[in-house]
Amino acid sequence: MISIWVAIAIGVIALAIGCAVGVIIMNSSKNKAYDEGVAAGIEQRKQQAEAAIGSAEKEARRILSDAKKDAENKKKSALVEAKDEIYKLRSEAEKEIKERRSEIGRQERRVQQKEETLDKKTDNLERKEEVLQKKLKSAEEKLAEAESLKRDQMNVLERISEFSRDQAKEYILNTMENELIHEKAMKITAYEQSLKDECEEKARNYISLAIAKCAADQVSETAVSVVPLPNDEMKGRIIGREGRNIRTLETLTGVDLIIDDTPEAITLSCFDHVRREIARIALEKLIADGRIHPTKIEEMVEKAKREVEHRIRQEGERAVLETNVHGINNEVVKLLGRLYYRTSYRQNVLNHSIEVARLAGILASELGVDANLARRAGLLHDIGKALTAEIEGSHVQIGVDVCKRYNESSEVIHAVEAHHNDVEPKTAIACIVQAADAISAARPAARSENYENYIKRLQKLESICSSYEGVEKCYALQAGREIRIMVVPEAINDEKMVLVARQIAKQIESEMDYPGQIKINLIRESRVVDYAK
Repeated sequence: MISIWVAIAIGVIALAIGCAVGVIIMNSSKNKAYDEGVAAGIEQRKQQAEAAIGSAEKEARRILSDAKKDAENKKKSALVEAKDEIYKLRSEAEKEIKERRSEIGRQERRVQQKEETLDKKTDNLERKEEVLQKKLKSAEEKLAEAESLKRDQMNVLERISEFSRDQAKEYILNTMENELIHEKAMKITAYEQSLKDECEEKARNYISLAIAKCAADQVSETAVSVVPLPNDEMKGRIIGREGRNIRTLETLTGVDLIIDDTPEAITLSCFDHVRREIARIALEKLIADGRIHPTKIEEMVEKAKREVEHRIRQEGERAVLETNVHGINNEVVKLLGRLYYRTSYRQNVLNHSIEVARLAGILASELGVDANLARRAGLLHDIGKALTAEIEGSHVQIGVDVCKRYNESSEVIHAVEAHHNDVEPKTAIACIVQAADAISAARPAARSENYENYIKRLQKLESICSSYEGVEKCYALQAGREIRIMVVPEAINDEKMVLVARQIAKQIESEMDYPGQIKINLIRESRVVDYAK
């Protein structure tokens, strides 16, 4: 700090001297004529400069002295502050060291106490182990003694009972098995009874309500149609010269015309209801027109086809309106209309679908499920039957493919797929549609079977029941709705009858298709006959 101030002072002085000398030189060069006058001025200014230099040096020495004094004071102040800081840090360090020593002392005392406690526990464990070893040894001795006594007792029991050990074990197991069968049968009976008591009332109410609200007409369809004639001469005109008219009509429609001795009537035979309807309409138009020849037959068949297509469209729209189902694709509506000419066990499939839709809606409303979705699934559950004559596969799989193609919801598709148990129903809608389908099919006069299928079903039912051991005779009653089974009393006891009936019911459910339900009735009867002479 002092050297700076000195340098500044010297610089100022040198600058002043330089300026003065410069001024002097300039004046001397310009005014040589006034040298003498100026010399006196220069001497005077020189003296002034020397005086100024002396004053500057004096001021510089004073500044240097003051700077030294200031530096000394600051040095002393810094030393005092440093000593105070050192003292403060030392005090804090000593305090922290004291606290850590105290904490270490406490931890050492705790560790020492724990070691003493562990030593005591170790001693106690050693003493307990010695006691346990003594008890274990005593127990082993007593166990050996008990085994010896057991062997002696078993030998005595074998001599008394005249049974070996294995024979006695087998006897006990057989006794326990009979007791378990009895208890199992009792539990199954009690469980089934409780389920029936709890569920039958609700199910009866729901189904009765659904059936009561759904009043459906039933028309029995056949595979033939009868067309009335105005007179018997019309038969000859329909046959035509060398049979060309009847051949043309059969070729164009794919229907067999049966002309027999029936007065004033012709029978149309075909299992395809659409083709039979086209033939019936065409034949009625020909009879009404009176002109019957191949060209006119072709014209009337085309008109009949257009009428049937229009009727199919109308029936599909009627089904949609009656069931209050909206947003169905137009192609699906046409497929629904084709169901009007399709029967299943003589039940009209379109009317059956409408009936199932109504029943499903009623059941869904009672159960708190979406009734609109249930009606939609019920209406479309048999949609595959409209294409079974054109596409290979079951009507269930065809219906699933149709619903997927026209973007039906996953719940509707699952209900269609599960309504015949092709897959296990996993939603409430699927279960409702399945129940509604069964109600519609099983109600009185809804369906009829042909005689051959009926006989096969009864024979299958009796063969399943006869396959069980202990079954003596079995009879299918009430058109296969009840099976009465006579069992051998010595082979099947009262408790085992419950299990056998359950097994037969399970096998019938898994192997047979049937409407409604089948009652399995087991009868066990013992008779003793003697004569007094």
